[in-house]
Amino acid sequence: MMKCSRFVFVAVAVALFVGDRLLGQKPSGVRSNRSKPQAPASERSTKPDEANPKLSTPTTPPETTVVPKAKSQPKENVEQKTSTPPDRKPVAASETKLNDNKTRGSMLKTELGDVEIFPADNPWNQDVSKLPVHAKSKPWIESVGADRPLFPCFGADYQGAPNGIPYVVVTGKHLKRFVEFEYPDESDNGPYPIPNEPPIEGGPKAPGDSDRHVIMIDAHNNKLYELFQVLPAGQGNWKAGSGAIFDLTSNKLRPFGWTSADAAGLPIFPGLVRYDETIKQGEIKHALRFTVRRTQRAYVLPATHFASKSNDPNLPPMGLRVRLRADYDISNFPKPAKVILTCLKKYGMLLADNGSDWFITGCPDNRWNDDELHALKRVKGRDLECVDTGELLTKSE
Repeated sequence: MMKCSRFVFVAVAVALFVGDRLLGQKPSGVRSNRSKPQAPASERSTKPDEANPKLSTPTTPPETTVVPKAKSQPKENVEQKTSTPPDRKPVAASETKLNDNKTRGSMLKTELGDVEIFPADNPWNQDVSKLPVHAKSKPWIESVGADRPLFPCFGADYQGAPNGIPYVVVTGKHLKRFVEFEYPDESDNGPYPIPNEPPIEGGPKAPGDSDRHVIMIDAHNNKLYELFQVLPAGQGNWKAGSGAIFDLTSNKLRPFGWTSADAAGLPIFPGLVRYDETIKQGEIKHALRFTVRRTQRAYVLPATHFASKSNDPNLPPMGLRVRLRADYDISNFPKPAKVILTCLKKYGMLLADNGSDWFITGCPDNRWNDDELHALKRVKGRDLECVDTGELLTKSE
């Protein structure tokens, strides 16, 4: 059974890293960090080829005093009113109403209470099943691989390490720390509520040049904190490649041309497949996150950043929305796979990073049945279609 690979041979990794980085792409099967500071921010890639993370049972850390705010503040985020171009009617939000007559987005249930993961009209929560197929759908699908399968890059622990991207839920009083960033120009200054022993993608022993994401959700203040390539810096301090903070009650985007803890400038958490919603709730009410190896030098909102030097129009842009064809028969799939495929028909998935082709990311959990998840590999690229959600943008910082 294939798993997300966590280790690479040093010699191969170095050779592939240098060669592919010159092209603005990540090599298949090799995790890569961003380019060094000399490279323009618009050409950096924040992700690896294969996502490989950590178990995410939300925990409640001890309550401590919040440190003062930083001196400098990041640019004001761009208001995300819609992911569609001006001449098209915005995607309708879900019509599911609560007793208080408010439409709600997807929900995360925690011991600290339910947390809405962005408003209902946020692109992550929008039904795209009726949107038109993009005119470039066929060449984009073929560039990724019409015969290549979907792959669930998450599941139960593998070889003693968590398999998936983890997260932790914290209180509003959790101690916040400032982080030393390799790319401060496109990072939110913070501070960040990092636990003493945070759940790190790939585990605490993951290679230093791997993604090593840390995701924190402040359930009291509805804030999402995400860090890329987190490493200890001694005496309780931390350093990271980049970081982003999202207000879960708002539709504001990153400034155009900015990355995040993900190459496309998107938040990571709202696109993860979680055990609780897949198995316990039996329904996923948001788009998923996926990667491909090669992308073009462009992005589609809600993405705000590209990570490529290629102007090839037949390569997909960051932020591309892909869905499973409506006529694809999912009746014979096991329940977890069926829930995920139903989600892909309605909400689709957003291209968030350069990585392995058609890799879908989720949270690690030892309750996952990997055989059931790997039934997703029966779905091939030819069973998917690209959705037209707006114009391609090329603005860089």
